[in-house]
Amino acid sequence: MQYRLDSPDWHTAVAGIISSTDDQSVAAALIDAIGTIVDHEGTCLIAFHTDASPEVLHHTLEPEGEKHYLGRYLAGPYLLDPLYQLALRKNKPTLCRFRDELPDRFRSSEYYRQYCERTHLLDEMDFLGDVSDSTTLVLVVGRRKRMFNKSELTRLGRIEPVVQAAIRKIWSSWATRTNASDRDDSMHRRLTRCFEKFGQSVLTDRERQISQFLLRGHSSKAIARFLDIAPGTVMVHKRNLFSKLGITSQYELFSIFIDDLGKS
Repeated sequence: MQYRLDSPDWHTAVAGIISSTDDQSVAAALIDAIGTIVDHEGTCLIAFHTDASPEVLHHTLEPEGEKHYLGRYLAGPYLLDPLYQLALRKNKPTLCRFRDELPDRFRSSEYYRQYCERTHLLDEMDFLGDVSDSTTLVLVVGRRKRMFNKSELTRLGRIEPVVQAAIRKIWSSWATRTNASDRDDSMHRRLTRCFEKFGQSVLTDRERQISQFLLRGHSSKAIARFLDIAPGTVMVHKRNLFSKLGITSQYELFSIFIDDLGKS
């Protein structure tokens, strides 16, 4: 297939975005439009909120994948997702490659093994757009078979204005038919409190702070830079917190945290 911005398929898909009025139809037309520009193996449009759990507005996952990936993700581990952290930042890109925004040891983290690796995504491009003071929409475009090449990345960059306009249109329709005041933010508050207080009964404030960085995939050197302390000091805190929690590995740290989330 020849991917061109002047192709009939592209213009037909864009016309679908313009003519559609409900969020699901706009989202479907948007995914069709992106498909005329690059091949992909799955998309997901997520609303990340500063005060509530994420909401999935649209996705193209099969039912089994929806249950396995989205269901488990929304139950709490999203707190460890670099994309969640990026979406909540004030200064953030509007289009980025997921791999370029990862903590330095993220691919060695248990979160990556348990949630990212199992999606079998080889590459991922993310469009990010603020739609309110407390909400950012992120459209994930994934690849499982091969990486995006330079020309494909260029094409995705060129269609960004259309994508941004479309996701704002989707949000407008979604927000109209769903009342934000009815959104249950109690789960998010409990999960956030669980993360912030993880290990509070046995760990010092500094040890808890370092455990949070470790859970999110940061190395000791990176943690030292963030906290402006020596890497050796981070290692001492890490040994102490492992000892107090009765664990010997990152896997066990992750398992304890997930168990705590489940209790929340």
